[in-house]
Amino acid sequence: MADETLVKIQIGKLNLEGELTIPQGAQGLVLFAHGSGSSRKSPRNRYVAEVLNQAGIATLLFDLLTAEEEVVDERTRELRFNIELLAERLEKATDWAIKNPTTKHLSLGYFGASTGAAAALIAETRTSNLIKAIVSRGGRPDLAHSHLPKVKAPTLLLVGGLDEVVIELNEKALSQLRCPKELVIIKGATHLFEESGTLEKVAGIARDWFLKYFSQ
Repeated sequence: MADETLVKIQIGKLNLEGELTIPQGAQGLVLFAHGSGSSRKSPRNRYVAEVLNQAGIATLLFDLLTAEEEVVDERTRELRFNIELLAERLEKATDWAIKNPTTKHLSLGYFGASTGAAAALIAETRTSNLIKAIVSRGGRPDLAHSHLPKVKAPTLLLVGGLDEVVIELNEKALSQLRCPKELVIIKGATHLFEESGTLEKVAGIARDWFLKYFSQ
C-alpha cells in the first residue's frame, strides 16, 4: 500500500504541481528532476518511480515549470536549458520536502533526466549535505560545469550504449566529480531507453543505488 497525494509547491508567487507517493515504511524520498520539454507525466520517469515505490522508496514527481512556462518553452526551448532556474526550483522543492510533516523524516535523493540531471547536481551542492544519492538517466551532467567537483552525494550516471554523444559528455563529467561515482552504460539502448528491457534495467540499477545509500 502507498499513500498518493497531489501537492502544490509554492515558489514565490508560483505553484508547481506534483504527485507524492509514500509506501508504507518508506525510508527515503526521491525527487525527480525532468528536463528537455518533459514533465511529471513523463512515462519513463513514472515507470522508474513505480519501481522505486515497489521497493519501499517514496517519490515526488513534480513540474519544474508552470503550465504557462511550458507553453513558452515548447515554442522557444529556452527554459529547459536554463539550468540555474531548474536547480533553484529543485532546491525549493527540497526545502518543501524537509518541512512537510509526511516527508521530513525521510532520507532524500535526486533522480535527474536530461537537463534535469545538471539541475540535480547543482541543487545538491546547495542543500547542506541533505541529499544521500543522485541518479542521472540519459542526463547532461556536463551542464553543471564548475559545480561538479563540489558534489558530495554518491552519483550514478546511466547512459544508453548507442547514445554516443551523451556517453562522451558523461565521461567528461565523471572525471570532474570527486564524490563516490559510477558510470553505467546500458547495452543496446538509445537516448530515451525505448528498446525492450532497457528502461527496466535503468529502474533496477537506480533502485539498488538509492537503497544502498539510503541505508547508510
